[in-house]
Amino acid sequence: MRIGVVGGRLRIDRWDGDADRPAMTRTFGSGLGREVRLAVEVRANRLVLEADGRVVGTVPARDVFGKGRIWFGADAGARGKGWTLNALDARSLGRGRMSVVDEPGLRVPRSSDAMRDLAADLPRPIRMGTALAAGPLLADSAYRRTAGEEFSMLTPENDFKPQFVQPRRGVFAFAEGDVLVDFAEANRMKVHGHTLVWFEALPAWMRVEMTDGQRRRVMVEHIRAVAGHFRGKVAEWDVVNEPMSDEDEDYSNGNRGVRPQLWFEAMGEQYIDIAFRAAREADPHSVLYLNEYGVEEDGPRWDALYALLIRLKERGVPIDGVGFQDHEYAVGDRTDPEVFRRKVRALAGLGLKARVSEADVLVDEDEEDIQARQLAGKLAVCAEEPNCTSFSTWGFTDRYGSTADLRHYPPSPGNALPWDAAYEVKPAYWALRDVLDNAGRSGTE
Repeated sequence: MRIGVVGGRLRIDRWDGDADRPAMTRTFGSGLGREVRLAVEVRANRLVLEADGRVVGTVPARDVFGKGRIWFGADAGARGKGWTLNALDARSLGRGRMSVVDEPGLRVPRSSDAMRDLAADLPRPIRMGTALAAGPLLADSAYRRTAGEEFSMLTPENDFKPQFVQPRRGVFAFAEGDVLVDFAEANRMKVHGHTLVWFEALPAWMRVEMTDGQRRRVMVEHIRAVAGHFRGKVAEWDVVNEPMSDEDEDYSNGNRGVRPQLWFEAMGEQYIDIAFRAAREADPHSVLYLNEYGVEEDGPRWDALYALLIRLKERGVPIDGVGFQDHEYAVGDRTDPEVFRRKVRALAGLGLKARVSEADVLVDEDEEDIQARQLAGKLAVCAEEPNCTSFSTWGFTDRYGSTADLRHYPPSPGNALPWDAAYEVKPAYWALRDVLDNAGRSGTE
């Protein structure tokens, strides 16, 4: 439920979980000023709405508070100078009772038989990673427990992206990112930072018209501030995310396949050089990656990326490796592990590391064996190739997965990850363990 004042009237929006848009929107009252005291009370399964102590309307509750747990949040509009939340007070009414749940402890009790342990015991250890979000990490004990138990590396799913970490110029929101870093430290995990430079997930102020010099300054200042804040706490960075184009014309007529987005338009291909050099200066000990999708397979996208890497090396750009996202959302996205192996070896020839950075395989419920083969095949390559350092999935449970089955409405969560929405392991989990088991045994024979 969202409640606020719009145009001098109290507005309430209620969602039912079946769509992105509210299932109900109503407005009440008129002439409400800039300072309004709002209250919501549940009476006989209706929400009674008050403004400055006066009832202005009621709507059906529809079990909005059915679970008896409330999470408070606040939205700030994009206009104006913003605002500051000075205090938040919660108390029970009448005979009601209330308790405030403290932030949970971040350290997870561990056994010694998880995927991270099998990967650490390999003759050449690798990291098993996953993307995590601060919200469920604090709110969902099963999510927190599984993440800390099974993985030795985490990638912030959204909390390091420019849109979230610098919503206004010079105003940084590090709280959620700091939680993830604290969780990693408490559970002896490495942090792979994602991402410093991207053409998406940008705050509105980064997209406004600027001179080329201003655009460059904004990019470098952001890198220095964010990488500097996490200096010594983040082992690796995706410095530049997804630089390759999706358009065929960008691979012909003298174009080199680099996406013509706002950073490229201001600095040309050299925006990549500038970004990596700024990141190296901000955190000299972090391992610096370029992260890309769709380059696990043969084709012009891979060819253009490989040519770009050669140019970067010739120009002395301090790039250490490449992340292969390995998002497999359709049958055409599924690639032969041996084709992927050739890419990893090609990077080794350039003196670059490789990693699987965002793996997920979207399948139907009766195709979980395909999902298991695809994920296990890429992990096997990573375990066998000396320059492959880690294998990370983009999340681990379908409960919070970023994919969706769009063949039905409303869209249902995608079946793309090794754990289902109830935290039951799928065949993919056991297939990943088998790869690590077999790699460990072959290394000791």
